[in-house]
Amino acid sequence: MGTAVLIAAMLGAGSTLLLIPAALRVGWAAVLLRRRTDWHHTHSRPVPRLGGAVLVVAFIIVEAHIAIFHSELRAETPARNVLLAGSLAMFALGFWDDLRPLRAGWKLLGQILIAATVSYCGVGIEVWTVPFAGTPIHLGALGPVLTVAWLVTLTNLINLIDGADGLAGGISLALMILIAAVAHQNGNFELLASGMAGALLGFLWYNFPPARIYLGDGGAYFLGFQIGLYSLVNSHKGTIFAALVAPLFVLAFPMADAFLTLARRGLRGLPLFRPDSKHLHHRLMAIGCSGRKLVLWVYAFNVIFLLMGLAAFWSRGQLVPTLLGAAVLLLVGCAGSFTFSRRWFAIHRVVRSSLRMRDQIQYALSLTRWLELESRRTTSPDELWPDFVFAANKLGFVSLKLTLEGEHRFWQRPNGSLGAVCQQYDCPDRNYGSLEFMAPSCPLHRSALEDAAECHKDCGTNFGECLADPRVFETISELLAETWNRSAAQWNGNGVPLKFRRPCGLETAPEDGNGFIQPVAKLNGVKRLCLCPGNVGVPPTRF
Repeated sequence: MGTAVLIAAMLGAGSTLLLIPAALRVGWAAVLLRRRTDWHHTHSRPVPRLGGAVLVVAFIIVEAHIAIFHSELRAETPARNVLLAGSLAMFALGFWDDLRPLRAGWKLLGQILIAATVSYCGVGIEVWTVPFAGTPIHLGALGPVLTVAWLVTLTNLINLIDGADGLAGGISLALMILIAAVAHQNGNFELLASGMAGALLGFLWYNFPPARIYLGDGGAYFLGFQIGLYSLVNSHKGTIFAALVAPLFVLAFPMADAFLTLARRGLRGLPLFRPDSKHLHHRLMAIGCSGRKLVLWVYAFNVIFLLMGLAAFWSRGQLVPTLLGAAVLLLVGCAGSFTFSRRWFAIHRVVRSSLRMRDQIQYALSLTRWLELESRRTTSPDELWPDFVFAANKLGFVSLKLTLEGEHRFWQRPNGSLGAVCQQYDCPDRNYGSLEFMAPSCPLHRSALEDAAECHKDCGTNFGECLADPRVFETISELLAETWNRSAAQWNGNGVPLKFRRPCGLETAPEDGNGFIQPVAKLNGVKRLCLCPGNVGVPPTRF
């Protein structure tokens, strides 16, 4: 069997090493799968998202090899066809999202339906063995619910960490190695898991920073769902406790990231499935960790947890409490070694500050939702600009600048000094221009880099945290920038850069009494930097 495992791994690796160069040369890959860059992605250039398709082909090649040369293994695993069909269906869902982005709710619904179908076909958790006691508990109707939750969670965990080159592929490789080792003892899918480990090794040759190809949502869903299915089958419907627990050690990094992300979004009132650039890997890169150094550190971290997972399985779960304690100590030690994570230990301050931001963020979300609805009634940047200025003014910004094809629209709060905190956003698709926001300086003249969690007590901010707080400013300005990007994408279906329809020949003018600058006549017909909210005043009663 050792030779068969090696051949399967080499077949998987050889398949991806041969297929990826061919995929990169396919002309339509550049057109179809260089989807517009999202705000939270770390790459600055378009990269084909064909990695998942290549892994699917490698998966089929390995399975065909098993069917031809090891047909007896297929007879011993009756759930094989269910695993194949479910994995391909999950890939199709993610691949659809790669081609044409879906809303988070629709993707979650699709994942639940696929996982429920797999559970209905007989793959799932039916018995829960009480740890260390060995007492089996038949779950009954609760079994399918736990099965769906397990499969959907693992699918999204792999997708969640697919935000930096080589990260999701490396963790999936460690998981496939663990699953192959577990399957060797239990006799289920050892060759297929080994083949996928080889395929991932070949994929990482092209996905290691700087990546030339990405998994895409299709690849991440495909791998996460497979990992969940393998672990269920190897646990013999839940009777082997250690087979279910072992993969969780390897998933320590993505689980910690998921917990922190969901807690942060939930406390601040942000949508739980809204992508952002505040994941652990984004924070590590923000403090100067290069892409290669990041993945190498995560790989080293993952090797430790892979060994813990193997120890948990080989000890039949007896070492789980000891290993769990060691894992927690290691995670806490890592958190204490970085500046950005030390403040998490002051849990009461973090929670209190997040809850105070909640009202501001909810208000910003309501305004951005209104802006999106307004954008559907407009057809150009000129028409939406006054509404955009209105929202920025209501949220407390002191200036806003939009640049499209070298032309500008600029608004500044009347009788207000320029702010102390500034942020510029270049839209991921450069055809949609760039935005620059400026927040007012704190009345106490606090540094923008200082923790302003208690600023409201001193400077009289009655509604949430001070906008000069970098966390508040960054979140709200990003919400507005994302709204602009979505609106521009709605108008621009043919890829032609957006432009202002009429020249902006306006200068600074007096207030209209409602806090907005009124337009004045053009100066000699020359295009100038516009210091007005478009070409019309915006009464506050519009919202």
